[in-house]
Amino acid sequence: MTIAFIALPTSDVEHLRNGGADAYGRLPETRVSNGPGYPCRHCLKNIDAGEDVLVLAYRPFPELQPYAETGPIFLHKTDCRRYAAEEILPPVLSSPEYIVRGYGADDRIVYGSGAVTLTEKIAARAEELLARADIAYVHVRSARNNCYQCRIDKVEAPVFAEAALAI
Repeated sequence: MTIAFIALPTSDVEHLRNGGADAYGRLPETRVSNGPGYPCRHCLKNIDAGEDVLVLAYRPFPELQPYAETGPIFLHKTDCRRYAAEEILPPVLSSPEYIVRGYGADDRIVYGSGAVTLTEKIAARAEELLARADIAYVHVRSARNNCYQCRIDKVEAPVFAEAALAI
């Protein structure tokens, strides 16, 4: 199975950078980074000391419902390139461990799927969860504060690859 680490969509980030409201209907706050500890959810890198940081409430779910967790996240205030090396562990995941948790197609937590996971085992844990029929996607969240870091999706093999194998 192939998995992909998914950063916030550029359209969502541009909305917030251009004065759009966050999940609570408020404008993002601007702070100055004092170094590590401000992971940008768009480029999936830490925001360097001295750089402006947007601090805002984010809800990585399509609609309000009881399991739609909302929490604080950080973004570079200035443009940054969206994380594109989706097949490898993002550089922002530099703590020793994270919560890795599965969600169903209904965007609800799949009970029993969440576990504090060593960083080097995140990909393997995500593959294990995504192999289950009841799990549609996975979140990586801070093990200390439960803050959303990124999403992990299963990547389906291209049809032409399957056809080539059948020959």
